[in-house]
Formats: sequence, structure tokens, C-alpha cells
Amino acid sequence: MSTESKPISNEWQAFWLAVGFLTRIPMLVRIDYSQKLMNQCSVYFPLVGLLLGALYAGLFTLLSLAWSPLVCVLLVLCFHLFITGAFHEDGLADSVDALGGGYTVEKRLEIMKDSRIGTYGTVALVMALGLKAALLVNAQSIWLTLLVAPAISRLTPLLLMAYLPYVTDPDKSKSKPVAEGFSRKRLLISCLFTALIALMFSLWLPVLWLAAVTAIITVAMVWGWYLKQQLGGYTGDTLGASVVFCELVLLLGL
Repeated sequence: MSTESKPISNEWQAFWLAVGFLTRIPMLVRIDYSQKLMNQCSVYFPLVGLLLGALYAGLFTLLSLAWSPLVCVLLVLCFHLFITGAFHEDGLADSVDALGGGYTVEKRLEIMKDSRIGTYGTVALVMALGLKAALLVNAQSIWLTLLVAPAISRLTPLLLMAYLPYVTDPDKSKSKPVAEGFSRKRLLISCLFTALIALMFSLWLPVLWLAAVTAIITVAMVWGWYLKQQLGGYTGDTLGASVVFCELVLLLGL
């Protein structure tokens, strides 16, 4: 393989690795897996979010031919939970259980690794999904909100990875390869891509740009500060929770 085509091949594999990491969508290319490639794939998280958003918006448009907006939104949320394996929602539940039930850093990390869900996590999931459905139904443009929200919200965990230390047991965490060696140069690329999405779709939804910037910065700063105080850094679960929080703040702004 030529030196020119190899970087292109690596980026193509990194994109599909990001798809496989964040969703249940089958990877359609052969992946030469390495920790370096896993580090590189994080730049594509917002792009994977846009891919998911396109699926959600398309499904909503199709379903709206037969059912009310509320029914369509709930069905889209069911599809979202299936196609992502409730990846971020699982992180939200584990994070809230740990931060609500642990009194030391060690105990919080122990609770976070427990596969069982507690009262705090259950309440957080119910409220987050219910609020998300209500906000989507009341959005100015439901299909457009479904399209852009997943992309914008997936920039937040990249900011946390760039500016906070990784604190959980690296040998037992799925996010270890992403966390190690995170490139801020690639973070800049993700920021520019997300900004382009917000600017482009602000032509149809003028408040989008302001809502996007507010959601990303607010969640990154507030959630990041809280994690620094409670854990000393971030874990894979708290990154998932940041996506859910950013989506909710974005939807509130819209």
C-alpha cells in the first residue's frame, strides 16, 4: 500500500471503528485493530452522531405518515435505544448510582462497575427519557432536532477526555483505548465539524447555533467540574452521561 493511501485507509477504518464503538451497526470493513486506531476514532464521534441523527430523522418522517408526533417520537427513542445498545443511557444510570450512593472515590468507582441498576439510576433514566420525549414533541422542528442533536451532543465527551484525567481501572474499562493518548489536534477537527453542522442547520433553525454552544460549554464545564470534585477525573460511564446531559440541555434551548 502506498504512503498516500495508507492514511486514508487508517481514517476509513477509524470511522468504522467509531461506528462499532458507539452503535450496533455492523462494521462493513476489515479493521486492523490497534490502540492507536482506537485513539484516532474519537474524532468521528460527532460524525457517527450525525449518521444516527439521519436515521432518527428519516424514521420519524416515515412514521409521521401514520401516527401522531408523540407516538413517532417514542418509537424513534425505542429505535435509538436498540441501535446504540442504550450505551450512553447505561453510563448515565451507572454514574448517577455511583455519585449518589458512594461516599468515597473508591466506593463510587466500585458502584459504577456494578452491572446492577439502583434507585438513583432508575429515576435518572426515567426522567431523562421522559424529558427528552417531551422536549422533542415540543421542538419547533422535530425531524431537524432529531438530525442534529446526536452529533452536537457527542462533542462533549471529547472535551472531557481532553481536559480531565482518566480515573477508573484501565484493565476493566471499554473506554481505556479511547482515553489513552487522546489527541487535542483531532479534538479541534471535531469542534470544527460540529460548528459547521450547527452553522449549516441554523439556516432553518436560527436558535440552533446559540443552543449548541450553550449546551456543549455548560455541560462540559459543570459536569466536568463536578466529576473533578467527586472522582478526580472521568470514567467511561461519565462520558456517556455527558452525552445525555448535553442532549437535554440542547433540547431545552431549542
